[in-house]
Amino acid sequence: MSTPEPLLRCRSIEAGYGASQVLFGIELNIQPGEVVSLLGRNGMGKSTTIKTIVGALAPTGGEVYFEGQSLRGMRPDAIARLGLAIVPEGRHVFPNLTVREHLLAFADNRNGLRDTWDLARIYAVFPRLKERENNLGNQLSGGEQQMLAIGRALSTNPRLLILDEATEGLAPVIREEIWRCLATLKAAGQTILVVDKYVHRLVGLANRHVILERGRVVWQGDSDALNADRSLWSRYLTV
Repeated sequence: MSTPEPLLRCRSIEAGYGASQVLFGIELNIQPGEVVSLLGRNGMGKSTTIKTIVGALAPTGGEVYFEGQSLRGMRPDAIARLGLAIVPEGRHVFPNLTVREHLLAFADNRNGLRDTWDLARIYAVFPRLKERENNLGNQLSGGEQQMLAIGRALSTNPRLLILDEATEGLAPVIREEIWRCLATLKAAGQTILVVDKYVHRLVGLANRHVILERGRVVWQGDSDALNADRSLWSRYLTV
């Protein structure tokens, strides 16, 4: 039986900033419905990989494909319209828009999905956003802003949802709420690429994991394999 075409395929990606090369031949495949984590210490190339995928940084080598289509030379807004949505590090909510306005301003279903992420469904996953729907972005806590950033991305009905530092800077109780929400998204069949430092939680969430070290993929495998080999954690993931 042939392997199905990945939703996202990064083939031998190289990228960097000016004369400084950061990525060296990154290989990354994500199948529809998968949750994949991108792991590594700070400065190892995780955010640069994401920037390259979403078109914020042009690769200097290799190719990124989405549903078999090359993304070479495409602007970030054109890539987003294909069905990619990112929850960026730092959230970047608009201070002068209400929660409801955030979720309606970006709502779309360009890809014709049947089970759409409409306002009611987003509020069902994030009840706190419903409670705060008339509050402005700058009136929300950090955890509420992260929920809003995820909800805003979902409102575009993406084929692939990317989260950069999913729970960075959040209180433990709020982190747990975000993890529960991500588990709900996985159960709904949402394809996700997630960056986060809490490996013990990602082992329970993601199907597969990719570890970066100095801009190179040094390990890939499923959660059972990552959980069984704790030497990987100390070698590549702990400070």
